[in-house]
Amino acid sequence: MDTSTADSRSSTRVRHPASANLRRVAPYFAPHRGKMWFVALSAMVSIAAALATPLIAKAVIDGPIADGDKAAIVPWVVLSVGLAFVETGLARFRRVFLAATAMDVETHLRNELYRHLQRLDVGFHDRWQSGQLLSRATSDIATIRRFSAFGAVFLLIISLEVLGIFALLVNLYWPLALVAAAFSVPVLVLCTRFEHEYTAVVRRIQDELGDMTTEIEEAAKGIGVIKSFGRARFAFTRYDGHVQRVHASQMERIGIHTKFVWLLAIVPNLILTATLLAGVLAVGSGAITLGGLFAFVSYVLILVFPLEALGWILAMAQEAMTAADRVYEVIDTEPVIDDSPDAVDVDEATGGVSGSVRFENVHFAYPPPESVLVTGPDRQTDRPVTRSVLGGVDLVVEPGETLALVGATGSGKTTIATLLARLHDPTAGRITLDGHDLRDLTVTSVRRHIGFAFEEATLFSASVRENLRIGKPGCTDADIAGALRIAHADFVADLPWGLDTRIGEQGMNLSGGQRQRLALARAVIAKPTILILDDPLSALDVHTEALVEAALRPMLATRTALVVVHRPSTIALADRAALLDGGRIVATGTHTELLATEPRYRAILAQTSEHESDEGILA
Repeated sequence: MDTSTADSRSSTRVRHPASANLRRVAPYFAPHRGKMWFVALSAMVSIAAALATPLIAKAVIDGPIADGDKAAIVPWVVLSVGLAFVETGLARFRRVFLAATAMDVETHLRNELYRHLQRLDVGFHDRWQSGQLLSRATSDIATIRRFSAFGAVFLLIISLEVLGIFALLVNLYWPLALVAAAFSVPVLVLCTRFEHEYTAVVRRIQDELGDMTTEIEEAAKGIGVIKSFGRARFAFTRYDGHVQRVHASQMERIGIHTKFVWLLAIVPNLILTATLLAGVLAVGSGAITLGGLFAFVSYVLILVFPLEALGWILAMAQEAMTAADRVYEVIDTEPVIDDSPDAVDVDEATGGVSGSVRFENVHFAYPPPESVLVTGPDRQTDRPVTRSVLGGVDLVVEPGETLALVGATGSGKTTIATLLARLHDPTAGRITLDGHDLRDLTVTSVRRHIGFAFEEATLFSASVRENLRIGKPGCTDADIAGALRIAHADFVADLPWGLDTRIGEQGMNLSGGQRQRLALARAVIAKPTILILDDPLSALDVHTEALVEAALRPMLATRTALVVVHRPSTIALADRAALLDGGRIVATGTHTELLATEPRYRAILAQTSEHESDEGILA
């Protein structure tokens, strides 16, 4: 079977140029149209006020000063001061409006990214580093916000200001205006070269920051392991390697940006020198007045700030474009596990779920992490490596039956469990629930009938009550108490604030057995039609495990259950067992039947039972 396209949808996305991705942020400004129109209007008024000042100076020089009428200067001074107040006041309100709008846009974009991350399949999250996702959700979106709210507006203002200045220069004395315009050619060339160089290094920096974030996050989560092995220096060396790469790339970025800004700063000085020389000759010939030359030179000096600011704004634009590309790289990724156009609610399709489960010739292969490639013998071609796990599983679990999956480590037991919960989809074959292919049913409705207790119990930084309510949002205290009784999680009563005790990130202030019992309680609290138990008792002592199994049996008697067995004692919960070997189910039957007829079954249980304190299960 060709597994090269096993998870092709997970890496396919609609690709847009970086600038197009940045423009996709525009709809978030739609609710703020009124404010944005005010910003645009105030910007034009501010530009007009700023550009009026040299004309006022021209009028004063060629009028009252030339005529020696000092009293006539006063109205012009008052007008200049008034225009300055107008410009300053509008700038203040513009900043306030833009700041509020920017925060709203940032919030909505981050919410869209988070919602999409929830839609993406487990395989996507397995392949992507969490630090890369965190950097996109935090620093990249903040970069987009800064440019969209401030850089883009200043770029608009500067563009309008430069166009206005050149229009006034032409009006004052067009030959000098042509001299100034000639210098725009090197500016355009510089901007094009800068864009290509800067974009590449900025993207590299953002990716490296994501890698560094991953390193920091993993070190924080694994601090106990690092300390227990005395590997602090090793951890710091790995972290420092990321930091040094980021530092080197940042210095490269600074070098490119500094050179660009320096070259841009030369342009207005060259324009000024050329216009002064040509302007003096023009005044001497009477082609332009002294006041006109003063205004012309003033406008050239005003160009200094826009051209210097252009360097910073273009840098900000390139950073925002690469940030937008990184954010939409995630948003444009299509979920592998999603409702088909014709998907129906499982209750509507079945008229009430009974819990009959069938695996029909199910194949599955895990795709490689995005960064894992193997190089061919000629080192010229790279090909992704897929890992085939299941090669044609056929299995039936009847309603109300508890089936134990037995197999060697890595045989695919947990994979079968995750396929039933539709955390993954088969690469071939199908899985049915009451005769309906899971892919023809809505994901939400299928999972509404499934409770899943993982071997690695993941708890959230919240109270015990909040963690349990993930299994049933509307559950009552009576529901919680019943679930805790089944899981024998009576230790909750001894916590400082009982159910309201916050258990900390990943529940690390609880023991492994306590975390597993809370995870089991979370799975059973909704009394699901199908219960999937992925060795959820592995961290319990033999006595507690026996108590939990005894409490589980009455519940399992009335629902379909799939139990992934990593230790022999768990088989006591099952009506039947299925032996998984070579990616296939090679034998099914009761525990007693398989012990008597299947040597591979006995061998696997014998290996695992060496670590069990209770070996009576093999008797």
